[in-house]
Amino acid sequence: MKNLFKIFSVVAIVGVLSLQSCETTELDLRENPNALSKDQASPDFLMNQVQLSFASWVESFGNIGAELARIDYHSGRTYENNFSPSTFDGRWSSAYAGMFEDIKALAPLAEEGGLDTHLGISKFIKAYVAITLVDYFGDVPFSEANLGGENFNPSADAGATVYASAMALIDEAIGHFNAGGPAVANDFYFSGDADAWVKACNTLKLKALMTSRLVDSGAVSAFNSIISGGNYIASSADDMQFTWGIEALQPDSRHPRYRSDYTATGGGYYQSIHLMNYMLENDDPRRRYYFYRQNAETPGQDGAAPALETLGCSLQEAPAHYDGFPFCGLSDGYWGRDHGNDEGIPPDGFLRTIHGVYPAAGRFDDSTFEGSLQGDGGKGAGVTPIMLASSVDFWTAEAALLGGDAAAAKTAMLAGLAKSVAKVQGFASLDPTADDSFAPDAAAVTAHADAVAAAFDAAVTAGDADGWWNVLAQEFFVSLFGNGSDAYNFYRRTGYPNNLQPNLEPNPGAFIRSMWYPANYTNTNSSASQKPDVSQTVFWDTGATSLY
Repeated sequence: MKNLFKIFSVVAIVGVLSLQSCETTELDLRENPNALSKDQASPDFLMNQVQLSFASWVESFGNIGAELARIDYHSGRTYENNFSPSTFDGRWSSAYAGMFEDIKALAPLAEEGGLDTHLGISKFIKAYVAITLVDYFGDVPFSEANLGGENFNPSADAGATVYASAMALIDEAIGHFNAGGPAVANDFYFSGDADAWVKACNTLKLKALMTSRLVDSGAVSAFNSIISGGNYIASSADDMQFTWGIEALQPDSRHPRYRSDYTATGGGYYQSIHLMNYMLENDDPRRRYYFYRQNAETPGQDGAAPALETLGCSLQEAPAHYDGFPFCGLSDGYWGRDHGNDEGIPPDGFLRTIHGVYPAAGRFDDSTFEGSLQGDGGKGAGVTPIMLASSVDFWTAEAALLGGDAAAAKTAMLAGLAKSVAKVQGFASLDPTADDSFAPDAAAVTAHADAVAAAFDAAVTAGDADGWWNVLAQEFFVSLFGNGSDAYNFYRRTGYPNNLQPNLEPNPGAFIRSMWYPANYTNTNSSASQKPDVSQTVFWDTGATSLY
């Protein structure tokens, strides 16, 4: 992991810069006496602010995508009402009034100083953010955004146009990285390695190409061309991720999931019943790293008595439409919540399953079955995954399936699985109290991979397209624990897995194909109008229609 704990030395400094950010995309013309003026701003301070804002921004969107893909628990029984427009106000402001404004302020300073690395990083981040905005919202302001007094009401660009602009920015970023120049004072992602940044740029292209392949006939060919070139994130050593710190005092530098789960009142998150069940049924070797069980039994499971106070659904029958799906609880103490469960919070903070050592740097599950507190495990020095070598393998498997090459797809899928397992197991060392005798050994890892391969082969032999796409999709989703944005995209463009746990509500309404526009965009911009509903698709989403 790169730049471990380096965040400490700069958080307090860059905190000053956050005062420059506005709460909406409308420019605040008043002078802020506490903010640095543009002629006073340091390129390195601006670069720090952009990098740190980017990490939190990616983490927050990854949570939304993970919920809808059943990687994380989703609390809404009706899709239309679960995320309100105001849900995204902070994310929108962070992009437009935060990162984009800081990047705009940085550009002339970096150009004047010949700071190509600063320009390369800032253009990469702007491209990634722009692509993600399109993936979640559809058409968004870009060409007219951040013009200050020239345009207070920027119009939205078509999503395809924003994608094209982002791809051009990536090419510009590659040019800057190849030009050399002074390193940034704090590179939180690749420690000043320009070659690694070029690999990240090409990997972002891979992501965009695979995402938009349904509407771009040349996307898969362009994807394969980059793969043939080899200059992308192919090794986990080159993974793009942000490493959090261990400081609990303000500013809190710990992983956000650790902050929520390791507290004086117990866990703050619920884990997804769907994901835990899939990993439990398949004896996934990553299970003890992803999840920490605070309790050995789940009420209503394995002969344990139901418990009205802590798990009310343990006294209920599964709804009729849940036939064949897990409901309420799982065996062996895996205590989470079903997709769409909107119940209140019972006194289960020290009973529910919480985040483990990956990616949040909590505790490795060595069957101690005890409540966890602040400071336990890896103290929060985990990571937010952004682009991983394992993801490239799963995209490559997708491309192979599209080309009718099941054998190549299986090879790529198993390569992605192997990289994911190895990466996750490497996090055990973050928990100094862990009993590593509970860690799955090489034989267990091999047995799991063999079982995945056998399931894929069985589907191919039977000519079961649903079967082989489901295997690929489920394994891809497991590898994306910690950032579900790519899973949300995959689900919309392919319709797989088509065996996800349903919403508890029998009729939850149309699945969310894109998010409501933020309230602080539609309420302050006369060029903007709200969507009629959340079933509106983004430009590349012409795939499956039966999402749920």
